Amino acid sequence: MPAPGTPDRPARRAVDRARDRAADRPAEAADDGSAGHVPVPPARIRQGDRDKAYRPLDRETRRAAFEAGLAAYARGDFFAAHEALEPAWMGTADLAERALHQGLIKVAAAYVHAVRGNPAGVAKNLAGARRHLALATDAGVAWGIDAAGLLADVDARLADPDLATEPPTIRRTAPA
Repeated sequence: MPAPGTPDRPARRAVDRARDRAADRPAEAADDGSAGHVPVPPARIRQGDRDKAYRPLDRETRRAAFEAGLAAYARGDFFAAHEALEPAWMGTADLAERALHQGLIKVAAAYVHAVRGNPAGVAKNLAGARRHLALATDAGVAWGIDAAGLLADVDARLADPDLATEPPTIRRTAPA
């Protein structure tokens, strides 16, 4: 039993997790086992005109997240695809690779909106996907994605709202 006035460890962890969420830090990085650890601010990277989260991950871990995201997308689980791809996006400092992952996230998010019957959300996310995929051709080659073909499919859906209800196929190529 903790001393009076001293929070027990589970309660302290809950407080730490809440503080970390507010600080945009992963909870598992928060508790170093000490009673008075100093919070580390989240890393940021400039992407376009905005600072975005950067949580470095090795290529193998990013690849696993990427593959899980593409598998979820292929089975039509667009929300899971969006969630699975986020670590790949936030885990690299390479701007072209970030653009590829974020473009794929936006395509998946568009079809979360399609499932919910929200055509404005589809259009907004496809437009965002287009902006990112336009910067991702080289990264697409490196990661084995036909980014140029996906960009053309996104453009076709932006031009034809009836076509926008059908998610584009994310075509794989041999990674460079």
